[in-house]
Amino acid sequence: MMDYQKLLVVVDPTTDKQAALARAVELASESQAQITVFLSIFDFSYEMTSILSGQEREAMREGVINQRKAWLEDIVKPYAKDGVVINLEVVWHNRPFESIIKYAIDNQFDLIVKGTHEHDKLKSVIFTPTDWHLMRKAPIPVLLVKEHDWPVAGKIVCAVNVSAEDEANESLNGKIVAHALKLAKQFDAQVHLVNGYPGTPVNLAIELPDFDSHTYSETIRLQHEERINYLANAYGIPVENCHVKEGLPEDVIPDLAMQLDAELVILGTIGRTGLSAALIGNTAEHVIDSINCDLLAIKPDGYKSPLEEL
Repeated sequence: MMDYQKLLVVVDPTTDKQAALARAVELASESQAQITVFLSIFDFSYEMTSILSGQEREAMREGVINQRKAWLEDIVKPYAKDGVVINLEVVWHNRPFESIIKYAIDNQFDLIVKGTHEHDKLKSVIFTPTDWHLMRKAPIPVLLVKEHDWPVAGKIVCAVNVSAEDEANESLNGKIVAHALKLAKQFDAQVHLVNGYPGTPVNLAIELPDFDSHTYSETIRLQHEERINYLANAYGIPVENCHVKEGLPEDVIPDLAMQLDAELVILGTIGRTGLSAALIGNTAEHVIDSINCDLLAIKPDGYKSPLEEL
């Protein structure tokens, strides 16, 4: 299930430096996985010209596609070594995320790998709408790559949620840890688990004069520690690699990743869409902005992408 045998690498058309491709080649080097380099292009100017006949428009489109294919061939040359198989795919589509997800589903890829933009001025990372859509709507794992090396004996952080004990949540936690252990084995890395728990609700402390907020918060902390240690034991992860911290996941996870100088954070995304997504927001999306390393987003079992019906 977690064999990354087929990797779909989404290319950034604005640069010759392809961090996602470099990372995919690293991932593929041991398992002899197949890599497909994917570029989705669209140019409104060709679609808008009424002067062109359908046939001429088609020919221009083909011309642009072939041009981009030639560019891709140059880009992948340095990576196509050591028996790594790299295929090229260029499609004409006006919504990149749709074409990526559709292609990944139709061709049964195991992992989507995409670079994220670093903004030189402030060194802040800019996430494009395509990144958000992939995280929300791709039914397969999505690895968002930043300019951060994966050293040997590095650290992988699993953001688990132990506040709810329902089956779906436990199975997602298990899935996150399983991905981490697979990668840790390949890259000789350490696996850490992190969980944020909520602080004392202020209104309780105000409304109930006898309310002991310290005891309350200790009780919650101990409960979370017990559960995260139980999860760690089940997977043979040392208890000292478990981190339970008071605060929101979107603050706790990036803090720990930075503190450990982790190369990868793995988390689950529920993939909400529509109104609930706008109201509730998605931890993954808050976390992603403030993390300085790669991020692997995993969907729960049975997740159906809204694009699978298209």
